[in-house]
Amino acid sequence: MIEPETVPAVCRHFGICGGCTEQDVPAPVYREAKRMLLVAALTHAGFADAPIADMMLVPMGTRRRVDFAAMRVAGAVRLGFHAARSRDVVDIAECPLALPAIAALIGPLRELLGKLSGFRKSGSVLINALDAGLDVSIVLDGEASDGDRSWLVAFARSHGLMRISLGDEPVLVLREVLLNLGGLKIAPPPGAFLQPTIEGEAAIRVAVVAGLPDKMTRKSRIVELYAGIGTLTAALADHARVQAVEGSKPACAALDAGARLAGISGKITVENRDLARRPVTVKELSGAAAVVLDPPFDGAGPQMRAIIDSKVPRVIYVSCNPEMLEREAKWLRQVGYRVLAATPIDQFPGSRHLESVVVFAL
Repeated sequence: MIEPETVPAVCRHFGICGGCTEQDVPAPVYREAKRMLLVAALTHAGFADAPIADMMLVPMGTRRRVDFAAMRVAGAVRLGFHAARSRDVVDIAECPLALPAIAALIGPLRELLGKLSGFRKSGSVLINALDAGLDVSIVLDGEASDGDRSWLVAFARSHGLMRISLGDEPVLVLREVLLNLGGLKIAPPPGAFLQPTIEGEAAIRVAVVAGLPDKMTRKSRIVELYAGIGTLTAALADHARVQAVEGSKPACAALDAGARLAGISGKITVENRDLARRPVTVKELSGAAAVVLDPPFDGAGPQMRAIIDSKVPRVIYVSCNPEMLEREAKWLRQVGYRVLAATPIDQFPGSRHLESVVVFAL
């Protein structure tokens, strides 16, 4: 992907931080190279003639979910991201990728971690930007003291956070925790997985809905796998009944509560289920108008067998890993699926990572 011609990188940490490795690639080259990741994946899977849309680009400075790594070295705190192919933490002063409000916390968070006795050698800080402000979850490698909790409370108040937590345990909630996901008002648990950007999330939602079968009724059923806290669920429920399956209990609880609050719990069934250990079966998929799946980076794995054997007429695959998409799309090709549409979405600007939505049909 790297070309001889380069442009100035926008971040002072470029070349050291392992995050945005492509910042110096000229825009036209970068755009085409990113799109070609999806072209190559589908071609190698046997879909050389797949209709692939233009790249949807998300700008820098819009990332709303950032997971910082932390390390204490000789008493000093490093806060940032891992170096390329290393567990070493690159101490950063800025992050042009993140929302400005998140980037502005880098220095204060480093100072905070230095005061915490429960932070010994390593930890992490996950920040989600929700509708009411920033939600911060800190993971320590030691037990937090009462003094540590006092520091967290003071930090949350002084920086106007919405909530601050130790792992999945809220320490202080200053405002109502809410996130609007396509019409559902969700109260995400601490450290919840969100799509990295609002712009990317909206593009994914549009591509998924566009890929649904034309002829569906209120009695039609969509099986949504790896539903998370409901990023796509409300949009799908506008078209059919939704069976939302997710492995995280807190995420399921948040989605179920959001559906009840919206008065559409009759259209959305939420099931907590580890799809790696107990995939949804062929029998359970029988009669579904579509399967929508947004698997983790390692792909759907064992769940793909049942999807393939069920011969569901429409499979809409949201991917953040072209290599796994290639492998699992190949299995769909072998039983007769074709690609109706493929949309590349650059949710990870300046990097080699690519989000995509691919619509498969029998």
